[in-house]
Amino acid sequence: MTNILFVCHGNICRSPMAEFVMKDLVKKAGLESQIRIASAATSTEEIGNPVYPPARRKLAEHGIGCAGKTARQLTRADYGQYDLLIGMDSANLRNMRRICLGDPEVKIHLLLEYTGHPGDVADPWYTGDFETTWRDVLEGCMGLLEQSKEQTQQDLNRCGQ
Repeated sequence: MTNILFVCHGNICRSPMAEFVMKDLVKKAGLESQIRIASAATSTEEIGNPVYPPARRKLAEHGIGCAGKTARQLTRADYGQYDLLIGMDSANLRNMRRICLGDPEVKIHLLLEYTGHPGDVADPWYTGDFETTWRDVLEGCMGLLEQSKEQTQQDLNRCGQ
């Protein structure tokens, strides 16, 4: 089982979009029993709040729901519970490393590292551009899923299955 945690500043826009896009992709690939996905925030500002309405609408445009999701903060314990902690921008990565007391196992990465154009996913909270965020999140999640499938196959090959 691969455990993936998506992280952004407030856990109401980008990281829940990534969480639910990835869950949708994993379901369509038939890998739900092999990949567990969640999301969290680096800040405490939005804890307990639902996904931001424009982010919910963008997901719904693509047939993806996010009912019941509320923001939660990343904890130091999450580092041990997840195989990958995927931040949306470089500020998130700095805060993730601070909260997790570093990254000795090299689990912390940017989402767009899994695309042909590494960088930051723009924060739609400030830009209002949920379409660009959607495209970045989708591309990043597709790349991450491909890498996860390759890793799962390598693990199976090592086990002789």
